[in-house]
Amino acid sequence: MSRPRPIRRWRALSKPQRNEVYVRWSLYAVAVMQPVATLGLVGGSVGRGEVSEAELAAGAAGSLLAAALNGVLVRGGLDAYLGRRPRPYARVVAAGAVSVAVSAAAVLLGPPLEEAGGSLPLTVSLLTMVFWIATTAVALPALETAVAAAAGLLLLALPLLLTGASPGSVAGMAVGCLFGAAVASCTARGSAWNAKVVWELDAAREAQARLAVAEERLRFSRDLHDVLGRNLATIALKSELAVQLAHRGRPEAVDQMTEVQRIAQDSQREVREVVRGYRTVELHTELSGAASVLRAANVDCRTELSGADGLPAAAQSVLGWVVREAATNVLRHSEAANCRFRLRVSGGTAVLEVENDGVPAVPPPRAEGAGSGLRGLGERLAVHGGTLSTAGGGPGRFRLTAELPIETVEFEK
Repeated sequence: MSRPRPIRRWRALSKPQRNEVYVRWSLYAVAVMQPVATLGLVGGSVGRGEVSEAELAAGAAGSLLAAALNGVLVRGGLDAYLGRRPRPYARVVAAGAVSVAVSAAAVLLGPPLEEAGGSLPLTVSLLTMVFWIATTAVALPALETAVAAAAGLLLLALPLLLTGASPGSVAGMAVGCLFGAAVASCTARGSAWNAKVVWELDAAREAQARLAVAEERLRFSRDLHDVLGRNLATIALKSELAVQLAHRGRPEAVDQMTEVQRIAQDSQREVREVVRGYRTVELHTELSGAASVLRAANVDCRTELSGADGLPAAAQSVLGWVVREAATNVLRHSEAANCRFRLRVSGGTAVLEVENDGVPAVPPPRAEGAGSGLRGLGERLAVHGGTLSTAGGGPGRFRLTAELPIETVEFEK
């Protein structure tokens, strides 16, 4: 039975993408709370006869318009905070203008403060301003948000004074509104900050994996350069000398070419030693390193070893490469929460299983040239009579199995 499309799409998202979706819709929910809260306040007053149904309809329309603009502001503001687009100043101004207009209309058209229900227009007005300031905090830096909030409250102060409120009362209401807006703004800004940090951590982990590969390539190239650089220069000089001696008919040319042959053989031996040192890994060391790296990436890593100590060094080297490649794949191609390495030795065959969760339902597109790691492992195992297979261990899970006949494993000569 196939899962519904929304569930498949959700499972196809990476952890940073899921976190962003959660943050984004949480902020949308905050914007939706404004008309809900306003209708709750005004609806109770209608039942008591303090507000007419026409005033209720007008308040509902204004709150819905302000909430819609706040939602649009949140969408563009979060993208700007994550560095994907410029700051949406036009949206801030549009949402602010509507919020101030709705707040001013509530104060001017509602009952006076001294009458029954007179505090309701003021409550609706301040609530509208708080929601606008909170959504503005997602889109703009703290200082610019404070300037926008001050400008909006100053524009709202005039209709409050026209209703007969004293300057002291207006100042007190503004301070209370700023306090509530500060709390709401910190909450909204903190949610956006959480999404940004998760994306940065994901980018840092990817950069760490690329740096590890680059460092290993640099080490290998440096070793090859140290081994071959001097010998190749010597071979070139002696070959040139042998050519000159041969043109002159000198018998020493044979001695020079014999020396060239000896240096070439020594170079071949040294290169083989470098490659052997590069390819030789120790199983316990690789398991310890893989577990450390995976746990640093918040992956619960467990190992189950049976008979590992009895494996010859050559077999441990081959299986160590399987561990290294498997750990790299878990970090690069999954959103795993747990991973297990299990080794069994029976009947002269070592079986290493690596299983992890966090496999996307829809695999991401591979770049050109990607995916050669497992193919290389399969070729390495095939040289020693082993096999490599992959399978799904369940929904969202992946299992890699390497089987290696112990007796046939030898170091490459």
